Amino acid sequence: MKKKPAINSISQTQISIVFLLSLLLQPISSSSSSSISSPPPLPILPIPSASQIQWQLGNMALFLHFGPNTFTDSEWGTGHVDPSAFNPTNLDAAQWVRVAKDAGFSRLILTAKHHDGFCLWPSEYTNYSVRSSPWRDGEGDVVGELAKAAKEAGLGLGLYLSPWDRHEPCYGNTQEYNEFYVGQMTELLTRYGEIKEVWLDGAKGKDEKDMEYFFDSWFSLIHQLQPGAVIFSDAGPDCRWIGDEAGVAKPTCWSLFNCSAVKIGGTDSRYSGEGDPFGHDWVPAECDVSIRPGWFWHPSEVPKSARTLLDIYYKSAGRNCLLLLNVPPNSSGSISAEDIQVLQEFTKIRDSIFSHNLAENALLDASSTRGNGEDDRFIPSNVLKEGIYTYWAPAQNHQPTWSLYLNLQEFISFNVLHIQEPIHMGQRIAEFHFDILNEEGVWRTVVRGSTVGYRRILKFPTVESQFLRLVIEKSRADPLVSYLGIHVDNFSHLSSRCDKTLGAGINGSDILRQITLNNSQISAV
Repeated sequence: MKKKPAINSISQTQISIVFLLSLLLQPISSSSSSSISSPPPLPILPIPSASQIQWQLGNMALFLHFGPNTFTDSEWGTGHVDPSAFNPTNLDAAQWVRVAKDAGFSRLILTAKHHDGFCLWPSEYTNYSVRSSPWRDGEGDVVGELAKAAKEAGLGLGLYLSPWDRHEPCYGNTQEYNEFYVGQMTELLTRYGEIKEVWLDGAKGKDEKDMEYFFDSWFSLIHQLQPGAVIFSDAGPDCRWIGDEAGVAKPTCWSLFNCSAVKIGGTDSRYSGEGDPFGHDWVPAECDVSIRPGWFWHPSEVPKSARTLLDIYYKSAGRNCLLLLNVPPNSSGSISAEDIQVLQEFTKIRDSIFSHNLAENALLDASSTRGNGEDDRFIPSNVLKEGIYTYWAPAQNHQPTWSLYLNLQEFISFNVLHIQEPIHMGQRIAEFHFDILNEEGVWRTVVRGSTVGYRRILKFPTVESQFLRLVIEKSRADPLVSYLGIHVDNFSHLSSRCDKTLGAGINGSDILRQITLNNSQISAV
């Protein structure tokens, strides 16, 4: 940050005075008993459930692929590997939890049963489990050890129970296998305390037995036994697959969705990736990706770099999704040192970028404010408070576009924009752009975006300015903004060439007219 000489083509002092006046002239809230508060805006449906909000606030989860494949150097097990293959020499679930917590993950999801059918808990419905392995002399329970460690650390636990089972003889008999699956699901959801997420998919190898899964029955049972759990699948009902295994969401990503339009195992990657602005269901997206090339640990593989993870973070958590990063334990039963090192570097990079909002001391103004600025619940400065439960709200049906103005009070360089909506009020924003006032007194667009949702993070070539403007062009209802931050990313490889939208500006002579909260008040001065 540094001071900059005054702008030549238009007086910087004049602009500053307008910003200050617009803030000072906001009516002061009255404490009189006769004052009438403006009610909050109506939520626009659909809206998330309490468990979906808690899931979204978690931001990132750690996936743990672990099982016989870890010891046979495989990805998809055959279901016929001898249980004796599963024998970690130093399984340490507490270490998995420490790694997750230190790196900022809110929950862990374990492959309690993968496609090979091997169970990481002593199931009463099969002998193909840890009970038949030499590990812990057949008395071990990976799910139980992880559940205990996660609870002690205050992290959530999720479980993946693969519908496809390559070991179970009744697989292919629809009635019998669905009963078998429900029996195993009931074990997992009644033995290990609170389960935050249940992970399902439609993975199945080519030419496998025909099998109808009774998903609706499963979902009802899960919600009955674990009412606080979110269910993941291609079609929700609580969170959905993004449509790829690269951890990359589409630039437009709605939490709105129509579950009835999607079949589990038959994903339309575009629909799953973008969501549906006309959707009737709230089903936010989860982006799954592995830190290594494979999902299970393989001695020949190395983890992705911290910078690669940062890029994935921008394209997942930064696009209104939750990042589910797979970090597979090795054959000793611990997370490998090289993976931990990458996670530590990734954490330091994220902290260096996002731990400080460079706009924290900005003076804010808006094109309008609900209640004429008399109600602190809706004022522009709320966007500098972290969290989704405070927000700026414009006046009702005030105009076709809505603007927030920031005076940083000094020239600041930055290259990252961070925006959030109060998603408990529904997802609203459909199109926006972010401008700076350049040295010629012209508004220049540095980045454009579509959806925001819980979180939108956008990178662009480094710019420097004192005066900023967020313009919301399209919204499903009056837009609400809960947070706005600007940051510097010195780690990503950003082009020095400005975005092609730069230069589409508004002349400085329009500034006095546009940077006002109340035109009549400013005119009176």
